[in-house]
Amino acid sequence: MSALVRIVRLWRGQAAWLALGLLVSLLSLAAGIALMTASGALVGEALLAGALVAPIVLRLLGVGRIVLRYAERLATHEATFRALASLRVWFFRKLAAGSAGGTGFRRTGEVLARLVADVEAQDGLYLRILVPLAGAIVLLPVLTVVIGARDPRLAAGIGACFVLSGFVLPGIASRLTVAAGGRITDAAAAMRVAGLDALTGLREVRAFAAEGRALASVQAREADLLHAQRTLADRAAVAGALALLSSQAAVLLVLAAAPADPATAVLAAFLVVAAFEAVAGLPRAGVLAGHAAAAAARILDVAEAPLAVPEPLAPRALPASHRLRFEKVSFRWLPERPAVFEGLNLDVPPGARIAVLGPSGSGKSTLAALALKVVAPDSGRVLLGDTDLAGLTAASLRTRMSWLSQTTHLFDDTIRANLLLARPDADETALWAALDTARIADVVRALPDGLDTWVGESGARFSGGQGRRLALARTLLSPAPILILDEPCAGLDAETERAFLQTLNDAAADRSVVLIAHRLTGVERLDRTYRLSAGHAVAAAA
Repeated sequence: MSALVRIVRLWRGQAAWLALGLLVSLLSLAAGIALMTASGALVGEALLAGALVAPIVLRLLGVGRIVLRYAERLATHEATFRALASLRVWFFRKLAAGSAGGTGFRRTGEVLARLVADVEAQDGLYLRILVPLAGAIVLLPVLTVVIGARDPRLAAGIGACFVLSGFVLPGIASRLTVAAGGRITDAAAAMRVAGLDALTGLREVRAFAAEGRALASVQAREADLLHAQRTLADRAAVAGALALLSSQAAVLLVLAAAPADPATAVLAAFLVVAAFEAVAGLPRAGVLAGHAAAAAARILDVAEAPLAVPEPLAPRALPASHRLRFEKVSFRWLPERPAVFEGLNLDVPPGARIAVLGPSGSGKSTLAALALKVVAPDSGRVLLGDTDLAGLTAASLRTRMSWLSQTTHLFDDTIRANLLLARPDADETALWAALDTARIADVVRALPDGLDTWVGESGARFSGGQGRRLALARTLLSPAPILILDEPCAGLDAETERAFLQTLNDAAADRSVVLIAHRLTGVERLDRTYRLSAGHAVAAAA
């Protein structure tokens, strides 16, 4: 359960709303208990006096309970939504801090499962567990004091039943269902991964007539999820049944005491019904706590993962020079994988245009990752001016470098929003200037909504060349003096590629350019060309 405690600590930013929801919930509970207690006392006295009169206090308590119950729903649900939203933001920030180069070796569906399903699993932590548990803690002394003042033995019996229903059964249920909750979490994530995989690969699935196999894969994981859910539901049913038996045992104790003291028995009956109704969901909540705990552990796993490149404890100021150098850099992605670089040396003087060529797997994209401080070298140094990148914060370094790759993503948003990603404070004049420089402004002007045109998922509303020019405009909007182009023309036809590179020649006239590609087209303007071979950069003719 320590994972759930840590999740609650992450909600401290919403402490005011959480406290308000808890307070209103307890006030609502108090109004309900007061109403039932007063009603029980009144009915008991009426049995002895032979008359029943409804005093004004009961009417006030009844109206107050209705109003407080409504306020409780508003406050507790608002607190829950805010807490879950803050948890998602926290998760995304942690993920972004360790995944500047993308999701890396994580599966996208697995990350999505943690961001969506695992966070949603925490929605009952506050509403179904913490709030009712606080009510149970308040109710226990109320039961024992109010009933104990008239019949101590009856109060002891009812108190024991209440402790069993409100504390013991939920605790046992949570401990017994942690493993089942973990199976649900893993099965739900596996089903999401399989579904996303089949959806993103739908063209290949249809091309090879593999619809049946893809569907069978998803259904198999769905069956695993349903089996795990059924197990949890069965245990929740058992916990609920035991809680019901506990409450009925308390009622039987009240009935057994009725002949000796009818007035006390009536008051106790009203109070027992109200108290046990308030905690009736706790045993089932204990079962759900196992699922929530497993999901919480998966969420927190992101926070515990070490950063690929830790931020410096004493950051250095950015140097004035824009010279980028690789000095005897060695690097491998994983210990069991072969080295990508072994003693790599490369120099990019300010304003220089160099090309780095090499076949797939030679380390071209790794070079960009090292320059952007997505990863750190195993040995050697990457320098900006005379400053090792290890001494610079990632945020400050990336103000000096702008990046464009073959997989540069266009978000399902407007053209304006996609451009502002590079420079949030850019005005409309700057946006149009970037579009003009990338030679895509005329296309945008011809659109009915102009800059407010929706791009579509991954830029679906535009052709490959147009999408790449929008991405180029976004890159150029950044004032960074170093431009890193990682296979920016991959997937474009030859004519579109040449046109794009010619645009780039003019657009990046005053910047340092590192063009990473597997071949040259002949239209690039370059000062130097290097080929990656056996982990080294070898100077070559363009």
